Parts: sequence; C-alpha cells; structure tokens
Amino acid sequence: MPKESGRKVVATNRKARHDYHILDTYEAGIALMGTEVKSLREGHASMVDGFCTFYNDELWMEGIHIPEYNQGSWTNHAARRRRKLLLHREELNKISGKMRETGLTVVPLQLYFLDGRAKVEIALARGKKDYDKRQTLREQQDKRESLRELRERNRR
Repeated sequence: MPKESGRKVVATNRKARHDYHILDTYEAGIALMGTEVKSLREGHASMVDGFCTFYNDELWMEGIHIPEYNQGSWTNHAARRRRKLLLHREELNKISGKMRETGLTVVPLQLYFLDGRAKVEIALARGKKDYDKRQTLREQQDKRESLRELRERNRR
C-alpha cells in the first residue's frame, strides 16, 4: 500500500478566527487512541468548543469532539476526552510564558492529517471585544462589495 502524502483537513474551527485575534500559530502532534484515528479518517470531528490548557508542564487539548468509531468494540474511546499535544520543550516554554500574559489563550484552529500523521494547528490568541467583531464583519462586507463593483465594471 502506498503511504499517504499531502495534507487532508478533517475539521476546522472557523469560530476561533471570529472570536480571537490570532497572534502566533504552531503545528503540534496529537496523542490519539486507535479508534480515534479511524474515526478521524472517516472525517468526523468537531472543534467548536476546543481549547488548550497546561497540566504539569504539558499542553492538553480539551473540548474537541471525536465521535466513537462505528465498528469499534469495547475498546472505543470517550468522545470528549483530554488529548495530549506533542510539541518541543522550547515551544512549550514559549507558549506557557506568553500565556502568563493577561488575556492570552491557546485555541485549536485546524485538525488534519499530514503525510499520514494526525496534526493540529494551534494558535496563541487574544479574545476580541464585540465592537472588534462588528468591525471585522463590516470590513469583510466592504471588501466583498468593492470586489462586486469591480467585477461589474469589468463586465461592461
């Protein structure tokens, strides 16, 4: 069997980019059980309520829903269990140092397979205020309208 190559996206957390200012991104491995990998390969996962926290100098991802594998038996996993993220010690130290600043958190952005291995893209982020969210929506709408105007002009 040929080895998988490339990047296959399983789930994205679109709400995170709406709710947070993304400051820095990292790619991390995930410690998963066998049935979790099989369920992810089928494309089942939800990252809506996901967040990351430190326990004993290790980064853990919580709130990610990976449903039980259909053909799994008594060895099936819990759908919302805590999963360990695999990062280099230097990256962990850097992230934990920045998290000590007020208002910074770590949120998962994307869950994917890279050359057959499960990876997660995490981001160091600062929460947006309501007026920031409205401003970004307004900017997106203005950009869409200007592109629509240009497209209409080019058609004439």
